[in-house]
Amino acid sequence: MKKFVVFILAVFLVLSVTGCGNNSQPTTQPQNQNNAVAQPQDSSEKKGKVDEIKARGELIVGLSADYPPYESHQIINGEDKIVGFDIDLAQAIADELGVKLNIVDTSFNGLIPMLQANKIDVIISGMTATEEREKSVDFSDIYFAGKNLVLVKKDSNIATIDDLKDKLVAVQLGTTQEAAAQKAGMKTKPINLLTDAVMELKNGKVDAVLATEVVANNFIKLNDDIKAVYIKELADEGGGSAAAVNEGNKDLVDVINKVLKELKDSGKYDEMINKWFGA
Repeated sequence: MKKFVVFILAVFLVLSVTGCGNNSQPTTQPQNQNNAVAQPQDSSEKKGKVDEIKARGELIVGLSADYPPYESHQIINGEDKIVGFDIDLAQAIADELGVKLNIVDTSFNGLIPMLQANKIDVIISGMTATEEREKSVDFSDIYFAGKNLVLVKKDSNIATIDDLKDKLVAVQLGTTQEAAAQKAGMKTKPINLLTDAVMELKNGKVDAVLATEVVANNFIKLNDDIKAVYIKELADEGGGSAAAVNEGNKDLVDVINKVLKELKDSGKYDEMINKWFGA
């Protein structure tokens, strides 16, 4: 009986020691060589815009294809294609990045909201780099600058700012031309597409259309019943055309500026200007 009691006590002591031993082991975390607790690494480390574009395999460019010679629709070999200076520039940027070019055609007034919603990577649409726009986007270097002209019907007597008083001037919604006309006290009719504005001029629904010089000249070539008038008070375009990206996308701005410099250094830029603007 004593032996049995001694055996029971021995078993009890062994179990007690084992249990205490388990409770005394601290919970540990992996450590580095400096004995600091290792932190889990974030595998979703934020990438730059250029890396994002390269990973996707395409550059998404937003524009309004009603603005020849910057960009417009043309039927080529039976297909509707968007062509122009901005398209050639966009393709050069896509080539530099080693990706495909994806064009998104929308209204000019909707371009910045689309950019801010990350539906496009960059706006290349003859957009003037203004101080107001710089509050919400970042711009590349200027790639083309010009002045504004007033389009009127060929038999119109409009020649001065006074002649435009009480006249209805069509402007493209969201453009610097709209701002210039409003600043000059013009009675304006904002229209989404500049092609529609010119059509309203031809149909007598508006008295004039304010457009940037190269665009105005292009419409004159295509329409023999309209002409362009230079009016000093409306001529200042307020800057020059530049590509726009979301704020903080400096890496993409750097690529665009690099492409612009290389185009100018190689003489390709002058070829593009002559091809599209005839300058």
